[in-house]
Amino acid sequence: MPRPPLDGLIDDIYYLAGEPPYSRLLLPAAPAPLLIVNLGAPFQVRGGSADDAAQYADGCVVATPTRAWEFGYPSWTRSVGVHFKPWGLAPFLPVPAAELCDRPATVAQVWGKSAAAGLRERMTSAETPDEMLTLLEAELLRRHRDVPGLEVVRRAGSAIATSGGTVAIGGLGAAARVSSTYLAQRFKDVVGVTPKRLARSYRFTLTTLAIDVAAPIDWGEVAADAGYFDQAHFAREFREFSGLTPTRYVEVRRRFLRDHPEHALEGWPLPAD
Repeated sequence: MPRPPLDGLIDDIYYLAGEPPYSRLLLPAAPAPLLIVNLGAPFQVRGGSADDAAQYADGCVVATPTRAWEFGYPSWTRSVGVHFKPWGLAPFLPVPAAELCDRPATVAQVWGKSAAAGLRERMTSAETPDEMLTLLEAELLRRHRDVPGLEVVRRAGSAIATSGGTVAIGGLGAAARVSSTYLAQRFKDVVGVTPKRLARSYRFTLTTLAIDVAAPIDWGEVAADAGYFDQAHFAREFREFSGLTPTRYVEVRRRFLRDHPEHALEGWPLPAD
């Protein structure tokens, strides 16, 4: 667990090395900003079309997304990264989070070319993964800054997360004793999206990951249990957040189970087509 104040901003810091199970992985629009410091060959990030594809050598920073992204990895990859809470990336950004929404940036673009190169050099010289994680944690502690409205967003965001996205959005501002307009603007600055959009992301993510793909699925029942207006509404939301139809999502999950029966795919990302 990271030291305070990072513990209230970060879900985990991780080290990844080896051959990816698939050369291309799909990252749906989950409520999880991401920082990757790349220590191996460049990887590729692609949005909705091939024209969106870009190479990332030093790593990338991804604010809370509103659409799916595809990561293309080399045959052997090595990186250190951070999964942030939705409000957790803002204290380490030089700009409001909304400016990075659906615009992945390089580490150099966010922290400067010299700083990014120095961090990668120190990590590459580290003798163990634990030392690499410690170096990244120290860098985050050094760069941490106060962000206006962060505490209000954290409380409201925590309420959204705890409810799985079903909390009444209109009551969040009243509970925090601020206007809905102020709360929405602070969310855009800190999270990158509005409270309503974040709630939709939580509801979609928790609903989708709870689906047992090894059993028959009643999509109407899934949609109703998650509080969607109808099955068509759920299907539109599914495609918007993942780029897949519900049926195709199940096919992809089952493909992973066939290819890797020894592993459990408990969350994102997914194998890409």
